[in-house]
Amino acid sequence: MSVTQSTLKPPASLSRSAAAANAAAASFAALTQKLSYLHTEGLEMVRRAYRYADEAHLGQLRNSGEPYITHPIAVAAQCAEWKLDAQALSAALLHDAMEDCGISKTDLIERFGIQVADLVDGLTKLDKLEFNTREESQAESFRKMLLAMARDVRVILIKLADRSHNMRTMGDMPRAKWARISNETLEIYAPIAHRLGLNQTYRELQELAFQHLWPWRHHVLNKAIQKARHRRRDLMQKVEQEVSASLAKVGLQVRISGREKTLYSIYKKMDEKLLSFAQVTDIYGFRLILPNVIDCYTAMGVLHQMYKPVPGKFKDHIAIAKLNGYQSLHTTIVGPSGLNVEFQMRTESMNLVAETGVAAHWLYKDSGSSNETNLGNKWLQSLLDIQDETRDATEFWDHVKVDLFPDAVYVFTPKSKIMAMPRGATVVDFAYAVHSDVGDRTMAAKVNGEQVPLRTELRNGDIIEVITSSVASPNPAWLGFVRTGRARSKIRHHLKTMAHSESQELGDKLLAQALRAEGIDHMPALDGEYSHLWDKLLHFTGSKTQAELLTDIGLGKRVASIVAKRLAKLLADTGLKPDALLLSRERFTAHENLSQGSVTVDGSENASVQYATCCRPVPGDAIVGYLGRGEGLVVHTDLCGVAQRLKHKDSERFIAVEWSDEPTRTFEVAVVVTVSNGKGVLARVASAITGAEADITHVLMADEVMGQEALDLRFVFSVRDTAHLDAVLSNLRRVPAVLQAQRTVSGVGRET
Repeated sequence: MSVTQSTLKPPASLSRSAAAANAAAASFAALTQKLSYLHTEGLEMVRRAYRYADEAHLGQLRNSGEPYITHPIAVAAQCAEWKLDAQALSAALLHDAMEDCGISKTDLIERFGIQVADLVDGLTKLDKLEFNTREESQAESFRKMLLAMARDVRVILIKLADRSHNMRTMGDMPRAKWARISNETLEIYAPIAHRLGLNQTYRELQELAFQHLWPWRHHVLNKAIQKARHRRRDLMQKVEQEVSASLAKVGLQVRISGREKTLYSIYKKMDEKLLSFAQVTDIYGFRLILPNVIDCYTAMGVLHQMYKPVPGKFKDHIAIAKLNGYQSLHTTIVGPSGLNVEFQMRTESMNLVAETGVAAHWLYKDSGSSNETNLGNKWLQSLLDIQDETRDATEFWDHVKVDLFPDAVYVFTPKSKIMAMPRGATVVDFAYAVHSDVGDRTMAAKVNGEQVPLRTELRNGDIIEVITSSVASPNPAWLGFVRTGRARSKIRHHLKTMAHSESQELGDKLLAQALRAEGIDHMPALDGEYSHLWDKLLHFTGSKTQAELLTDIGLGKRVASIVAKRLAKLLADTGLKPDALLLSRERFTAHENLSQGSVTVDGSENASVQYATCCRPVPGDAIVGYLGRGEGLVVHTDLCGVAQRLKHKDSERFIAVEWSDEPTRTFEVAVVVTVSNGKGVLARVASAITGAEADITHVLMADEVMGQEALDLRFVFSVRDTAHLDAVLSNLRRVPAVLQAQRTVSGVGRET
């Protein structure tokens, strides 16, 4: 898929010039020189793919005027650097064939097999489908690519090679496209490359995007780096010679290479920390490649004997590898003239993984090593898990973007197993990382032996113990602080499933009651002789299934009485008449049951029933239910001003609601307490409330209390029922400083 260079220029004639043909042939000849690692059969497959792609792109030119086939060849050449197999190289050569040349997946299957066709299909944008917005189209295309990548990581390797070549040649493109494509590269492709450990590609993509996004800043910073490099060349050479001599003295074989921060990383540091270029001190560094792990630690000891280490700048990524598999020892020392110099120590195999990440899998195989890495596999698998709970493309992409952060913290389970989490992750994120069942059942948590709130952010070295309960379930409030895509998607999936299940049950109850009002005692069965009636009813309502119809009724998207009347008419057409006795009885008591029958509530409902915060009903109150559009059943007190206004405007959506004989939990109630201002009065009032076994959940008092003789304290606390509320109010009125205590309903105080 060529996002940046797919604008094709038709030539004056369909025949290519001899020069263009020679350029393409020379380009492919350079590619074949890199394919010595392939077997004869693999090499032949790549040749066939080249010939097929060359024919498919015949007559197409890039913006530079070169034959279009030079782009797929360049992408394949990058994949050859990673030693990818013949199938991946063939897919790289064919990656634009479906999108730009009208070749079908069936054609590719017949010529190159299902795996090559799947790879090309995973790289192909969804331009042929219709979407409401460009963002929606882009989100769906990214979802398709990422899911294909999760099944086969070669998809993203080819895509990153494609994006790298397009960024290298972006100077040939219209300048109007530079900003959009560079932003997309910085926000999406560079983080994915980093997540998969492809650090060389990650740095190149960032650098090219920076160069095209802010050309002037890039130019100025580049000039400053060149001047600094010239001034400090002698110092860096001196450090390199001293380190080389000292390591040779202790018998260490080492390969030293200089390294320099990229322009983009320097720019980001200056921007985020508000530094001038002169204040960025760790621009230069060295990489030491040593034979084995123990040599890395020995070399670090030698360095710390030679130079003073900078406190807090030592990082051991060998003992604790990064999320993407990166391993290395990092330390920063104060060199000659006070120059800070960073050293990285690693083995040859660690260096291979550090530069090529998941691509090291093929490089290792080529070198005959049995160490086939699974770098990035855990994250790739999490993409499939997120997809299972998230069918909306934009929501899926929002979840994935959360996980594309390079920073990480390392924490421990009680059994000392180490886990890497994104920076800012909370206890709930950790619970879902352990297992989705642990996350769903999380009730409390301990960090380093002390109980903490579930929103607590994790820090390096924390030991996390999650306390679960079989009756616990995800709280919607968790979505406000979790950081990982996995946790967010699991919580949303659970809440959606729970809401639909409960709404379906409520809808079933409401429709059954509405049918009784039409003189029908039992809801007709979905199958058997009444199946055709349900088909007609679903066609009338526009619902796909009975479950969907019942859920819509429970959510208030459809009125049960209207659906019941339609079903009763359909039954009457088949000869089934209403029960006259039942009809008379229901109509006789209609004034008691409002419009749709009565529902019993006990507080055990979750998403399907809400208790209005304007009046905060508690057991013992006379209550009514409002079936809001799409929000389920909302319970109000019958005296609530909001409910009265809704009933006047939308009476057919009200149903009779009554309390269960045994409510399952406590309910919040709002109370205003007027007190004589004085020292310790808040403590005495709070003590009176808790003394009556009520839990305070919220307290509000006026900002300006100095000089006032009387003030209002507003409390929200939990009670079992109205009798319990009366007991709390009596307790409050016995406090000498309390002038008045009353419950508030719809924002107005009401004596209880």
